[in-house]
Amino acid sequence: MQLEQIGITVLWIFLYGYLIVASIDFGAGFYAYYGKVIGIENVIGPVISRYLSPVWEVTNVFLVFFFVGIVGFFPETAYYYGTALLLPGSVALILLAVRGSFYAFANYGAKKSNLYLLAYGSTGLLIPAALSTVFTISEGGFLSVSGNTVTLLMEELFFSTYSWAVVLLAVSSVLFISSAFLTYYADHAEDKRALEWLRYFALWGGIPTIISSLFVFIALRNHNPEHFQNTLKVWWMFGLSFGSYVTSIWLIWRRKNYGTAFVMVMLQFAFAFFGYGISHLPYLLYPYLTLSSSVTNATMGRALIVSFVAGLVLLVPALVLLLRLFLFSAKYVKGETS
Repeated sequence: MQLEQIGITVLWIFLYGYLIVASIDFGAGFYAYYGKVIGIENVIGPVISRYLSPVWEVTNVFLVFFFVGIVGFFPETAYYYGTALLLPGSVALILLAVRGSFYAFANYGAKKSNLYLLAYGSTGLLIPAALSTVFTISEGGFLSVSGNTVTLLMEELFFSTYSWAVVLLAVSSVLFISSAFLTYYADHAEDKRALEWLRYFALWGGIPTIISSLFVFIALRNHNPEHFQNTLKVWWMFGLSFGSYVTSIWLIWRRKNYGTAFVMVMLQFAFAFFGYGISHLPYLLYPYLTLSSSVTNATMGRALIVSFVAGLVLLVPALVLLLRLFLFSAKYVKGETS
């Protein structure tokens, strides 16, 4: 495996980690607000709050690693994406700041406010919608490059069917991943009332995810035929993804092995995410950037690979320790203080 392939593989693993961890976090925030709207805040609120309290600050570690790494491994991405993502990237950063602030206000402030919870819940859907712009732009057709000037074609982006299909997939995926995990978490906490509601969200949440995935494939066929043909070459990965989805829904429906069901959800998105990434190669940005044309020098690349693998080796055990000490502590998960 060549240097650039190792580099993009490591970065894709970090991005997948962010996809899972952030989706749980973003979706939990939305469900906390939605529960208040439909009058079940006292039912699902405690479970969601126990999950969010120890992890909401560490969610973006994976994203920071990815963006630092992509610029380090492939410096030319800063030139193209830096200008193109100035607006959507700024929006995402503002929403992340708002989300963190309003979470603190909603949970630790002296005065409880529905506005704080609304801001926290709504940003949980708006942030993935904004970040999904990166995947849309990478398919080409949304940038104008003239000399040293890169311009994002906002009108084409806004009215693109593919763009909205990706946004729909991002939002529905967040809700499905989160509801599947929270279902398992409620079961682990032996909270039967919360389990029933979260199980209901998970069963119905998977349907929009599959439908929006089909929309993305259809829109991709029209927008970037070359990439669409590449996806057909790795059809088995998307087939395994769908099989994992069916297994997870079957387990949740049968009210059994919720932990295994969530693992299947993770595999569903792993197969789809890595299938998408493989089919996108060798391009980082159609048609301007490829792996080989934008990779950094060999010395820097090797140093970055060692650094990021070391970071991954440290980060994963740290998250496991966090899970063991807080999320899956026998007392903590049941809301017991002593």
